[in-house]
Amino acid sequence: MRIFTILIAGVFVNNFLLSKFLGICSFLGVSKKVDTSIGMGIAVIFVMTLASAITYVIQYGILSKLGLEYLQTIAFILVVAALVQLVEMFIKKSSMSLYQALGIYLPLITTNCAVLGVCTLNIQNSYNFIESVVNGAAGGIGYTLAIVLMAAIRERAEVSDVPEAFQGFPITMITASLMAISFLGFSGML
Repeated sequence: MRIFTILIAGVFVNNFLLSKFLGICSFLGVSKKVDTSIGMGIAVIFVMTLASAITYVIQYGILSKLGLEYLQTIAFILVVAALVQLVEMFIKKSSMSLYQALGIYLPLITTNCAVLGVCTLNIQNSYNFIESVVNGAAGGIGYTLAIVLMAAIRERAEVSDVPEAFQGFPITMITASLMAISFLGFSGML
């Protein structure tokens, strides 16, 4: 039951983009096309899930045993950077169009505070290994849900009759704020 609660909380209640406001740079930068958003979301799911598993092992297998907990942030950033490099190489080999569409935002997953945030929150919440992996996957799924919804709305706004003063970035910010308000409604679930 706790695993299900962590999953639902990670996707809806504690959504990194719309509830915690982590990872906004890629959210606003990549959410112009649904296809690109899906690719970015899959990459983030992969990185968050694996980073959660690896950082758990590093935290409790190395850092805690050696009394080096103060190196947690540095170690976690190195893990995330290595995983992003693997994802970047894979996407470049498998889908050059997606690689070019993601552009600078793919390497920016390394500094995406949502990825580092999920790893740190796993330790702060004292999750065990399975709970950490589920929380990482749920965080990635929630990120993907939010960015794909935003991309769909932005694609629709491009062909809609939006007043000139609101075209572009202003309507994007209004949309993001309304999405955050709507996700706030999930906070009473758990």
